[in-house]
Parts: sequence; C-alpha cells; structure tokens
Amino acid sequence: MTLHRTEISVRWAELDPYAHVNHAVYVGYLEVARAEALDHIGLSLPMVSKAGLQFVVVELNVKYKRAAEMGDQLVVETSLDRTSRATSTWHQRILRGDEVMIVGSVTAAVTDATGRPVRPPQWISDALERLRP
Repeated sequence: MTLHRTEISVRWAELDPYAHVNHAVYVGYLEVARAEALDHIGLSLPMVSKAGLQFVVVELNVKYKRAAEMGDQLVVETSLDRTSRATSTWHQRILRGDEVMIVGSVTAAVTDATGRPVRPPQWISDALERLRP
C-alpha cells in the first residue's frame, strides 16, 4: 500500500463567514485522515497509546490552493514521505474530484507517555512502511 484515501463531506458548521471551509478545519481533516491511515495499517492510536507511546505533531505545513464549500465531497490522500530516528514526515493532499484544494506535510515524532522522543519499536516502523510510496 502506498496511499490511503479518506472521504470527507463538508458540513455547514465547518464554514467561515464567507461560506468557505474555515482554514483551521482543513488541519482537522488532515488529522482525521492520518488517524484513519494508521488504523488501516494496524496502528490504531489507542493501541499505540496502550504500548506507552504516542505520535506528536512537531511541524505542519499547509498550502491552500482552493476553497471548499458546503456539500463538497473531498478526499484526503495520505502517504508516508520519510522516516528518521524518532520522526516521520507525511504528505497529504485534499482533493475535490481531480482538483487539488490543499497540499500539506506533517512531521510527527514518536514519544513516550511523558512526551520524550523515542525510537519507535520495530513493529511501528514495519507498519509505517506500508504507507510509503
């Protein structure tokens, strides 16, 4: 597997006063898609937490290209770009049909329950590889 797709329906409460999806809401869409991608490869957040670990976002970059509106059907594409000792960088795009709405990258660190960065155990590294192109 190299790409996970999450479908999102724009809801009225997510709109700004200009009837567009509020810029901050897109960050939530990206978060939901990463969590669903992790579930899909067998790394549910509750399971990771039960192991005393967590994924913590340490950097987020978003380029807004087009505005989504009420009723739009969006797809968030999620893949793993690269990994290092304790971090992983994710590439994400939000699409409306073939139209790219948002391009983003997220760097997340694996930490222990206290927030101290740690090298992920092999079972996490192996699972994450399923999201690499």
